[in-house]
Amino acid sequence: MIQVTRLNDKKYYLNCDLIEIIESTPDTVITLTNGKKFVVKESCEEVVNEVIKFKRRIFGPESEV
Repeated sequence: MIQVTRLNDKKYYLNCDLIEIIESTPDTVITLTNGKKFVVKESCEEVVNEVIKFKRRIFGPESEV
C-alpha cells in the first residue's frame, strides 16, 4: 500500500498491486485493474518511486521490482 493525496488534501492508502496505468493529464490519474480511477496530487514519478519503496520494504532491497 502506498499513501497518496487527493486534490482536496485528504491522504489515503492505495493498493499498488492493482495499479494498471499512471498518467499525467496534467493531473496525475491512477487507473486500477478494476477500472477505477483516482486523481492525486503526486506526480507520476513520485507514485512510481513510492511503489518501488513499498516493494523493496516487502521483498528486500536486493530483489528486482
